[in-house]
Amino acid sequence: MFSLKPATLPTPETALPGRPAPIPTSAEHTIYGRPIKSEVPEGYAEIWLGLGCFWGAERKFYNLPGVWLTAVGYAGGHTPNPTYEEVCSGRTGHTEVVRVVFNPAKVSLETVLKTFWESHDPTQGMRQGNDRGTQYRSAIYTTAEAQRATVLASRNAYQGALKAAGHRAAITTEIAPAGEFYYAEAYHQQYLDKNPAGYCGLGGTGVTCPMGTGVEG
Repeated sequence: MFSLKPATLPTPETALPGRPAPIPTSAEHTIYGRPIKSEVPEGYAEIWLGLGCFWGAERKFYNLPGVWLTAVGYAGGHTPNPTYEEVCSGRTGHTEVVRVVFNPAKVSLETVLKTFWESHDPTQGMRQGNDRGTQYRSAIYTTAEAQRATVLASRNAYQGALKAAGHRAAITTEIAPAGEFYYAEAYHQQYLDKNPAGYCGLGGTGVTCPMGTGVEG
């Protein structure tokens, strides 16, 4: 069923049916020791980021000072409670994302986005390096309307930086309000913390994002 991976996203009518119940995942974060499904604390913020294989992507953010919790999962598609194999088939519409919960008093949204842009090539469409498929597309899913202006400004700033560096391709990152986040299977959570020599296919463009760093305000 999964041998041929489409290069375009399915419609709600053609997507796999999924299931009503969530698939099992980890109980606790291996680094922070917090419940993997923790609610966002008051005064903290959340954003979901897709930048290729979520193993290496999650490590970028759990190593970022000021981040309070991360988890990997599936977002941006149609199939409820998908499995990894279903997402990899290209027939759910989801992309692999990292849920990033952070303390804005310690790390700004701009810094989180700077890490996002510099950690992958956002011009590659339905792939990231040698990883090909709709589940590897670049994406930003905002959880608050106030985030949108900052996200768009960061994209425009990075597009300008890419152009100045001689990169002609346009950024293909999907930017949309967050919908449903489906937690990935337990073995995917903090994968490179559990398997330090594991696969990481992330590779940036080498171009610095000119967005500001540090703490907001």
